[in-house]
Amino acid sequence: MFKCSMESLNSVFAKISANAELYIPADNCDGKAVYTKWAEGVELSNQLNTVKSPKDFFFPQVEDMMAFKVEGKNIELIDIRKAQEDFVVFGVRACDVKAFEVLDNVFLVDPVDSYYAERREHGIIISVACGRPSETCFCQTFGIDAANPGGDITVWYADGNAYWQSNTEKGEKLLASLGLESCDSAAVDAEKAKIANIMKKLPLAELKADAFGGGKTMELFNRPEWKALSESCLGCGTCTFVCPTCQCYDVKEFNTGKGVVRFRCWDSCMYSDFTKCAHGNPRLSQVERFRQRFMHKLVYYPENNNGLFGCVGCGRCLAKCPISMNIVKVMKTLGGNA
Repeated sequence: MFKCSMESLNSVFAKISANAELYIPADNCDGKAVYTKWAEGVELSNQLNTVKSPKDFFFPQVEDMMAFKVEGKNIELIDIRKAQEDFVVFGVRACDVKAFEVLDNVFLVDPVDSYYAERREHGIIISVACGRPSETCFCQTFGIDAANPGGDITVWYADGNAYWQSNTEKGEKLLASLGLESCDSAAVDAEKAKIANIMKKLPLAELKADAFGGGKTMELFNRPEWKALSESCLGCGTCTFVCPTCQCYDVKEFNTGKGVVRFRCWDSCMYSDFTKCAHGNPRLSQVERFRQRFMHKLVYYPENNNGLFGCVGCGRCLAKCPISMNIVKVMKTLGGNA
């Protein structure tokens, strides 16, 4: 384990950015934490989490995939991807680190998504333990430890210092290049105990996922509560766009005048035109679309991924839903904890 003073953190950032682009959470003009490319003068945010998750670095909201040139009956396929450079994302919380495991199970299985895979290969994740968890946090419901967030490198803040520990070969190589002071883990152990104590006192500390998981489809699918739960839903898709694990996307094309570009962009199962085909949308009502979102997170995904839930308890949907309808209310209502 290594450490540096909080005052010298910018110097460490400078060393990292000398060899790779570095992104850190920084407050924008609205006072919200967003991932920002580090440069001298960019200050690290003190907020718990960013508005959008770091998913965007590996699965961008909008991404050009390929281009075509069409001349008569001849079609030329053009690879428009640029070589991916190394980059580092600092300040990732435990919930968002776990979200990458969810995404990996989608994009890194056959057939492997080469766009996502290349970014994962070149990206380094530096996590930071949650010293001040929020009242909307419920990561412990899904077995996530806010005090041990993982990633390639983990950082803890304690006693005016930042303590660094490598967890992977990539992390070890980066950490070795920073020239930090070696130290013991006493301060980190105390910080972990403090975080664990805070987590026990959070409003959602007792939220359980026992009523959900693989094999619960028939038990939950036709529950009458879905209708009442979905009645106030606006179908705005905000929850899906701030969610670190949502992976649905649409593929579209546009004519540039010089050819055709194919791109993909995030989509939402909450939209009425989601997966719309020639015959229409397979889910015609909002209650069906609402049910699909939460059944996928809590039943379908764990059933197909060895019990891993599609939610990581980051609390973003609790904070951002305009009508305060979220996965916690669904879990409490259907799980008997309301």
